[in-house]
Amino acid sequence: MKAYCRDLGRMDYKTCWDLQQELFDAGVARKRTGPIPVPGADGADDAGTVLLVEHPPVYTLGKSGHAENLLVNQEALEAMGAQFFHIDRGGDITFHGPGQLVCYPILDLERIGIGLREYIEALEEAVIRTVAEYGIAAGRIAGASGAWIDPGKARPRKICAIGVRSSRYVTMHGFALNVTTDLEWFSRINPCGFTDRGVTSIAAETGSQPSMQEVKQLVIRELATALQCEITSGS
Repeated sequence: MKAYCRDLGRMDYKTCWDLQQELFDAGVARKRTGPIPVPGADGADDAGTVLLVEHPPVYTLGKSGHAENLLVNQEALEAMGAQFFHIDRGGDITFHGPGQLVCYPILDLERIGIGLREYIEALEEAVIRTVAEYGIAAGRIAGASGAWIDPGKARPRKICAIGVRSSRYVTMHGFALNVTTDLEWFSRINPCGFTDRGVTSIAAETGSQPSMQEVKQLVIRELATALQCEITSGS
């Protein structure tokens, strides 16, 4: 089974969301046309597309989120040069911006052979393994998806947020890994709805400025391992 990676570079949120939706709708439509092809049939090994992107500053609120977790008004957002979108993923509010690697896998989980819970765990595992390459020990917190630093302590720090949507086992949205992100942006929200937990980045944890290109390569490698799915450059 294989998926194709598209590196979009820097792209505004709405344009990327529209692209996700187009790929997602095509994947769901394909499921409606008939059963999964038998192994060896034309297209049977195509699991979907993985998008990599950095966004200009934007806050997104998930479908189960609470608007009060955005701590500034529209006028303040405009003054900061940030956008806001209420979107159709799970989870609460988060920030996307420069220095953050956002990964949107639009995948058919039935073709890969996993369920949604296993999929989210695979995303977490890929990120945990990626940051381990920088000497960072990340882990999980029950009931709070994502990758966390010091998950067993009083104030754990989230290094990666996860929020997905699925229909007929086709996914969209994904995860956002803070690489060299300016963490001050998170002070305008209660990240993921939490008031008692912090946020961090690879740069903040290591005191270095990791290469975004290197992080992209690690993320794709570890995501392929976690999903047991080949991920190659393509369209």
